[in-house]
Amino acid sequence: MSSLYSDRHVALQEAFGSRPLADFLDKHHVRDDLSEADQAFVASRDFFFLSTVDPDGMPSVSYKGGPKGLVRVLDARTIAFPGFDGNGMFLSFGNLDGQGKVGLLFIDFETPHRLRAQGVATLSTDDPLLGEWPGAQCVVRVALDKAWVNCPRYVHRHERVETSRYVPAADGSAPLAEWKRLDFLQEALPDDEQRAAEQKGLIDLPAYEAKVATGTA
Repeated sequence: MSSLYSDRHVALQEAFGSRPLADFLDKHHVRDDLSEADQAFVASRDFFFLSTVDPDGMPSVSYKGGPKGLVRVLDARTIAFPGFDGNGMFLSFGNLDGQGKVGLLFIDFETPHRLRAQGVATLSTDDPLLGEWPGAQCVVRVALDKAWVNCPRYVHRHERVETSRYVPAADGSAPLAEWKRLDFLQEALPDDEQRAAEQKGLIDLPAYEAKVATGTA
């Protein structure tokens, strides 16, 4: 397995006196697969953070949430996760479909605990696993090449309150996102979503911002 570090990493390690520790972690802590404990942790998550890069190398990071079992561990070096309805920009999925390289952060804010991973992703709209996640539009598979547990020392502890009401139900249905009720967005939405927004009632920006501020969006 290749080193996790570049010349610039090494230069900073030497400047701050952490080279021996960094070398130890690189050789004995960073893996090219997921341990059994890592696999169980990943499979138990209902959210994670996904990092991608665009064609110019500009990074982007996004939050991906869903039901427990959001990420399927296929084997020690392969994981898969669904793509649900979003804001239509497809920034993360467009990046990974174009460039492939991804970084993933799995974290438990209650324990706390966190695991980082890197790999190469592929996207499919007809993956055999698509039906495993009701409401999914596509499936992403990631071939992992590095994974390591990170120190949780600076992870602030938070208590989980509830599952988002927007996670698709068993039949794939989900409530219309509140922001899709914004009056000035209607012409940009598909016809079925425009009809759904009209049925629920259109709202203006101040009304939506009030929902965001009170956690009801």
